[in-house]
Amino acid sequence: MAKATTPKDFESALAELEKIVAQMESGKLDLEDSLTAYERGATLLNYCREAISRAEQQVQVLENGVLKPFLTDSDD
Repeated sequence: MAKATTPKDFESALAELEKIVAQMESGKLDLEDSLTAYERGATLLNYCREAISRAEQQVQVLENGVLKPFLTDSDD
């Protein structure tokens, strides 16, 4: 299993998460490895969610000369 280090960036976290999902879906991991993979996956998912949240907070749209917060589809 991958070592439990902080990912260097969003892309590497996502790539590792995708690899973990593929391993778990293969059904070839024993119970202990599955639990370890699940824990690491949860950590990576949280990292990715936080990275996206930080990015959304930084994104602003220039509209009619006024900076407004970026709105997502879920904000409607």
